[in-house]
Amino acid sequence: MSTAMNSEPSVRHNPAASRYEIEVEGHLAMAEYALEGDRIVFTHTFVPPELRGRGIAEKLVRPALEEARRQGRRVVPRCSYVAAFIRRNPEFQPLVGGG
Repeated sequence: MSTAMNSEPSVRHNPAASRYEIEVEGHLAMAEYALEGDRIVFTHTFVPPELRGRGIAEKLVRPALEEARRQGRRVVPRCSYVAAFIRRNPEFQPLVGGG
């Protein structure tokens, strides 16, 4: 028996589009970025109005920052949501820099 129908939607890294994305109920939320050398610059986080208030942005940003940490990248939070998320989650603060 498959539990895929009941499982949480998962975040996909879409490097061709320079974004992390998650599809929920047919709506696409995304955290966009640009790579600049060893830095990842988060430029915009978008969650459709139908999905807001459900923690979708956090579900996008947390794995993106975890991947940046694994890759040894510095994080530049030009997106206001990413900047606020990092302020609220001190474990990611050492990643910030260089921009």
